[in-house]
Amino acid sequence: MSTKTLVMIVGIAFVLIISFVGMRALSTSTSGSIPTLAIQPRDDRDNRETPGDRRIKLAEARIRNFPTASEGYNQLAAAYMQKARETGSFDFNTKAESALNQSLQLDPNDNSTLTLHATLLLTFHRFKEALAEAKRVQQSAPDNAEIYGVMTDALVELGDYPEAIKTAQTMMNLRPDAAAYSRTSYLRALHGDLEGAIEAMRVAVKAANPSNAENACWFRVYLGQELIAAGNKVEGERELDIALEILPNYHLALAAKGKARAAAGDFEQAIDFYKRAQTRVPLPETAIALGDLYTKVGKQDEARRQYALVDFIERTSAVGSTYSRQLALFWSDHDMKLDEALEIMQREREGRADIYTSDALAWCLYKKGKFSEAETAIEQATRLGTRDARIFYHAGLIYDAAGDQRRASRYLKLALNVDPSFDLLQSAVAKQKLAQLNSSSTRGVLDLQRPKIKDPRPSSKEVSS
Repeated sequence: MSTKTLVMIVGIAFVLIISFVGMRALSTSTSGSIPTLAIQPRDDRDNRETPGDRRIKLAEARIRNFPTASEGYNQLAAAYMQKARETGSFDFNTKAESALNQSLQLDPNDNSTLTLHATLLLTFHRFKEALAEAKRVQQSAPDNAEIYGVMTDALVELGDYPEAIKTAQTMMNLRPDAAAYSRTSYLRALHGDLEGAIEAMRVAVKAANPSNAENACWFRVYLGQELIAAGNKVEGERELDIALEILPNYHLALAAKGKARAAAGDFEQAIDFYKRAQTRVPLPETAIALGDLYTKVGKQDEARRQYALVDFIERTSAVGSTYSRQLALFWSDHDMKLDEALEIMQREREGRADIYTSDALAWCLYKKGKFSEAETAIEQATRLGTRDARIFYHAGLIYDAAGDQRRASRYLKLALNVDPSFDLLQSAVAKQKLAQLNSSSTRGVLDLQRPKIKDPRPSSKEVSS
């Protein structure tokens, strides 16, 4: 969740990663400078069986024993979805879909199957379909807490935040567990309440099932990111370190740690963490971060290789357009393929109205010189008061281009106050532009305050006469 980038996510930030009950991973921004903590990156390359592997074997055994029962296929689908989270590979989500299709053939109205299928639709970014299917389950199972989680996630991604809050409250009333508190945390962060978001995520961390290591680590990574976004950098990194103690190769924790180290100016360790995350799960945001880091330290050849990888990952993704928003933002940030980036975001905006889609569309419009349209889109992106430095930065440049220097200066100051290192390359642009605006503002004030002293010399007309 930039505060989410993602995001976010957030948001992101933030590729969508969802658990059995529809949990999402979100990107947040990091800031400030902290000392290197005691826990260092370690090279743990073992191939031990994961919880997902064990669940797959158990489900396959159940199917062999009860081939006409839907439960075994549901268990296999849930196991594949967990394996997808563990590895970051969407291939396992495709396998999960096949297992659920088999289950639906056996029992088309089974609520457990439909709940899992709606959850899976979220991973494929088919948010409207997920919401419709979840509402179908809700009608026959109004006390199913899990389905309200799916509905909340879909509503958030579609941009219907008031309804998302109501749905999350229903989920909390039915079952106040880690899944409910994590959604509460995200919704609070979206509305600018970082303190409340952290409070709710602390509860989620405590309530997480310790036997599910991946889930427990996800909660800790998200808490760590929120703490860092709120300025509590030492405690935030400590949460990331705990996650890496539990799962040393957990790609989300490795990437979050890389971002934290980069924000602290520790580029060598940042590159090391990001490379480990990329080795584990190659994601566009990791390649972008590595490319920007290599650019920052003057390694242009390595940077170009990483930037080329961004497009490759999108084109070879098991699910088309999974990373479209990241790709459009990347191209716009680096002044590449601007027409294609705008087309991507215009298509994306047709299907969803969340703040991060609006922000990405605004940025693409700005890069194409469509400042009036960009201004309309950025107003949608800032409507919740989300404390996201990247959104604030985009707003600042858009308002400057639209001729509103006062608002431009305000938003650029917000961006740098929230996170002065929100982006390795773009934060420098923000600082430079703010300095220019401040300089212009100062000159304007001096002109206004210039004393009106009458020149005692006679005018040229008086002289000639």
